[in-house]
Amino acid sequence: MTTAMSTLRENLVVMKFGGTSVEDAVAIARTAGIVQGRRNKGLAAVVVVSAMAKVTDQLIAAAAAAGRGDRSGALAISARLRNRHIDTAVALLGESDARLPGLHAALHVEFDALDDLLRGIAAVGELTPRTNDLVTSFGERLSSRMVAEAFAQHGLEGAHVEARHCIITDDHYGKATPLPEAIEAALHQHVLPLIEAGKTPVMGGFIGSNLQGITTTLGRGGSDYTAALVGGGLHAGAIEIWTDVNGIMTTDPRICPDALRVKTISFEEAAELAYFGAKVLHPATILPAVQKSIPVWVLNSHNPGNEGTQIVAMSPRCASPFKSIAAKKRLTIIDVVASRMLMSHGYLKAVFDVFDKYQCAIDMVSTSEVSISLTVDSNEKLPEICAELGKIADVKYEGHKALICLVGEDIRGHNGIAGRVFSAVSHVNIRMISQGASEINMSFMIDEEDVEEAIRSLHRAFFTDPDPTVFDLTARLPAASR
Repeated sequence: MTTAMSTLRENLVVMKFGGTSVEDAVAIARTAGIVQGRRNKGLAAVVVVSAMAKVTDQLIAAAAAAGRGDRSGALAISARLRNRHIDTAVALLGESDARLPGLHAALHVEFDALDDLLRGIAAVGELTPRTNDLVTSFGERLSSRMVAEAFAQHGLEGAHVEARHCIITDDHYGKATPLPEAIEAALHQHVLPLIEAGKTPVMGGFIGSNLQGITTTLGRGGSDYTAALVGGGLHAGAIEIWTDVNGIMTTDPRICPDALRVKTISFEEAAELAYFGAKVLHPATILPAVQKSIPVWVLNSHNPGNEGTQIVAMSPRCASPFKSIAAKKRLTIIDVVASRMLMSHGYLKAVFDVFDKYQCAIDMVSTSEVSISLTVDSNEKLPEICAELGKIADVKYEGHKALICLVGEDIRGHNGIAGRVFSAVSHVNIRMISQGASEINMSFMIDEEDVEEAIRSLHRAFFTDPDPTVFDLTARLPAASR
């Protein structure tokens, strides 16, 4: 096994394709062409796919309807999804393809199981996290079967792999934690033999199972994480995240049309951006790649000729102080005030123990002489959290906040950088500031309604003269010189 892995390492690429890359027959055919391009270069590929675009949202809606006892509403959503997948299968393979009846049968089996599940949820009138995971898993189970058949038709030797046999996790339904050693062993058993046989394994992202074989999920956007886990478990030479943008951008191009593609960025910088709101990568994606020093590429399936963004351990020096600006919305600020207890031994621990009890992550912390301010992005348990905190302090909270995060290298080494940042947004009310906790991140909290104006002002201030070694300036060149 060791010898096989050493020969496969540089020649193996794990390719993840998002929902828009498999949203219909045209997109799936385009995806097959991209994979064929890698095969033509002598690379072996393992492909991880998301559910077709918008399918997971519809499955969540069906599960919620069933949980309310709305059996007919839930089954109506499932029927629409069944028709969409069946129609896509016909468009992919054609009416006369000998593989079509088998694919149709497999899809109907999955939908029959989904319908039975929804009926059961509606009958008991309760939707548990465990059952919700099972419902939402169907999107990737369906898309991976269709993509595998499409690959077979395109001569790619597509072979469907049940992701739940490979991605082994704990029991934290809704956002399960992977078990890397179990995953590596399962990949060696189920995927490696297919690669060695010259096939192209295709598996769904986002889904897994615990040690008892019960279906779990990795949380929204978890298909990126699946790709990284597969890449790390197989010691791949590269991990490619195929999406619908040209890579990591200096900011959201929907807010700033002159946003630039970042050519190269470090693992640390990419992880910060992912955690603080950049939509291109799932926050956990970077860790398995870092642990095995596997480069990650973010690429555009709608523009496969674009070089995308390479994420590596050490990125080139950049003359610009920042690489990118991200925003994380739907945050809440919680103010905990206890003037006589703040400096007492164990008080801070007591506060943080409450958040730990409800498994609520904290984004930012600020303390003063009499208060602690914290920001969280989970409102599910907010009333319970505040009630418990209220036993030891006065508590109030404000919603509809957003975190602006500027990421770059050695921010603390740039004299006057804070002054430049806050001068650029002097017309925006800033609620909390964090600088110094990280060398590569400066962040502050504002009202959600001010996000776009703040980002546009910061982008004008810091990306008017970008470093061409790090940023792709093609978009700003006159059309004749491109």
